[in-house]
Amino acid sequence: MNQPAGTQPALAQPKVSLAQSAPTVGRLQVREGALEWSGRQETVRIEPWGPDAVRVRARLGGPVLEGLPGALLDSPPAAEATITVGEAEGQVTVGALTVEVSAEGMLRFLRTDDGGELLAEERAHFWWPGPRLYTAVGSGHHRLEQRFAAYEDEKLYGLGQHQHGRLDQKGLVLDLVQRNSEVSVPVLVSSRGYTLLWNNPAIGRVELAGNGTRWVADSARQIDYWITAGTPADGQRAYSAVTGRSPMLPEWAAGFWQCKLRYRTQGELLAVAREYKRRGLPISAIVCDFFHWTHLGEWKFDPKEWPDPAAMVRELDELGIKLVVSVWPSVSPLSENHQLMEQRGYFIGTQYGPMAHADWPDKEVATPVQVAFYDATNPEARAFVWSRIRDNYLIPYGITAFWLDACEPELKPGFPENLRYWAGPGLEVGNLYPRENARAFHEGLLAAGLGEDEVISLNRSVWAGSQRHGAALWSGDIGTDFATLRRQIAAGLNTALSGIPWWNTDIGGFHGGDPDDPAYREVMVRWFQFGTLSPLMRLHGFRDPGLPLGPEMTGGPNEVWSYGEEAGAILERCLRLRERLKPYILGVMRETHEQGLPVLRPLFLEFPGDRAAWSVDDAYLFGRDLLVAPVLTAGARARTAYLPAGASWTDAWTGTAYEGGTTVTVDAPLDRIPLFLRDGARLPVAG
Repeated sequence: MNQPAGTQPALAQPKVSLAQSAPTVGRLQVREGALEWSGRQETVRIEPWGPDAVRVRARLGGPVLEGLPGALLDSPPAAEATITVGEAEGQVTVGALTVEVSAEGMLRFLRTDDGGELLAEERAHFWWPGPRLYTAVGSGHHRLEQRFAAYEDEKLYGLGQHQHGRLDQKGLVLDLVQRNSEVSVPVLVSSRGYTLLWNNPAIGRVELAGNGTRWVADSARQIDYWITAGTPADGQRAYSAVTGRSPMLPEWAAGFWQCKLRYRTQGELLAVAREYKRRGLPISAIVCDFFHWTHLGEWKFDPKEWPDPAAMVRELDELGIKLVVSVWPSVSPLSENHQLMEQRGYFIGTQYGPMAHADWPDKEVATPVQVAFYDATNPEARAFVWSRIRDNYLIPYGITAFWLDACEPELKPGFPENLRYWAGPGLEVGNLYPRENARAFHEGLLAAGLGEDEVISLNRSVWAGSQRHGAALWSGDIGTDFATLRRQIAAGLNTALSGIPWWNTDIGGFHGGDPDDPAYREVMVRWFQFGTLSPLMRLHGFRDPGLPLGPEMTGGPNEVWSYGEEAGAILERCLRLRERLKPYILGVMRETHEQGLPVLRPLFLEFPGDRAAWSVDDAYLFGRDLLVAPVLTAGARARTAYLPAGASWTDAWTGTAYEGGTTVTVDAPLDRIPLFLRDGARLPVAG
């Protein structure tokens, strides 16, 4: 006997159908707008969570918990849903997604329109355990495993930023942990038509094996994930709606950023800014890097090297250049803030040993000191750090742009199990840190009431949801050769599919590179061309010859004129190309802000019906209309590229037209990156 209830658009009141059922292995019931299965002391809750999407939580030993750290916003977008409880199974339908729950508590995710399977849980063994495994580790925490079936034809993308060079990550095992250049954002995009968020900041791993997919949290209180049905573009829209969209990119940030490791004094930095203007070269930002401070964790200029920051900022403003200042989350014992922060509990705690998380050089000492990281998961600690930033940078000088370095946090040694955060044990919440660090600056600038509603910070690490706090990511301290450049294409595209649209690399790489070496000059030219067609364009690196790590360090020259007459002229043309494309770039950023679509787009995002597009890992779309095929090999003067079916394409340099679904080879002299315009788009590429 069915007892249908009324349909409401609110998620808490779905349409419900019930039927009398015989005794089953577990119990199915509708509670507070969700379908719950309970059995064997386990509760599984399947809840509509936005159009075409559900959230699944599972816990051993009681009802699911609310309020645990995660990426999802507190309130999902409204969506109509239907929940049915039958004799042997339950079903939740939300738009394009239907979830079947068996009497044994097994879940299958289906396309609503044709019933095709998108994803299904899979047992570890026919007898025991089931698809979800809980191994007690104490204090109500478990080592959690969630298993899904594997599919031979499936391709898997996303999962943040990694340096393995693979776009399709099927077959890989990836640690869910934050490290310099390895950034964990647990969002998985499947060629089968679903996007899945592992809504859990615990340290762990994901295994994308041929015999199954397994998500593992080393210590957490419950399984929590979100899944939506649709194309990758549909998934990006839905995911950004439930985790938050990026603000609109500030106009200045769409231009060229100049930096190196590092400008040691106010005079050095201003001399570079003046030289860019003297040469008539476009520049939007310049970076004041680390060791500009008095002591690490005092967050203020050292007057010996930066005697008049107000005058510096005024001159830069007159030149039309934004000053970006490096801020680290670590605090030296020599800092004036250390004692107070320790007494108030503002540092990350430790289970064993002192609150010292890394060794680092500081001023006025001959050897490195043991520094602590502030606890960005603690609201009071965030407020305190922001108060120092506000009083030392924002109020006196009007500085509103910050480079948030070492924000993984960069622990030495990297033992997250020894950490104790305000939000929970290190193993349970460790991946959350970089997002909360960016949040401190985002919320602080908004609260300052200066009209800075277009906030951006440059971060070395992020987590799911960082984008809503204006966080841009760069790919960390990487190498300086063609092989490393090649790997950045996949890194950037997978980052984009992980909901982080603002991304860039150190143009030229970070570790080394001799500006006088012809081989490296070629790397720099090709990398600069790629950087020109990246969401953010930023030149950085620790060029040869470099000094040892410490307060006196600096690297070799790293300005566009540092690479000789031939290369320098090409780099200058790239700067002018970026300026010509700024209106287009800002239009794409508007689409990102409003719809959640990334700036860097793998070809299949726009052309999901073209099977060949799913395998292209060395080219990408920059917004909708511009296909970019970077040159990634030393000595190459031609480039072969695939042009997706479903559109016509025009060589942006020569005007030659091509039909989609074809592979073409075009000239790629040193001064040209192959670019193709979609369906007659008019962009000022050639001037």
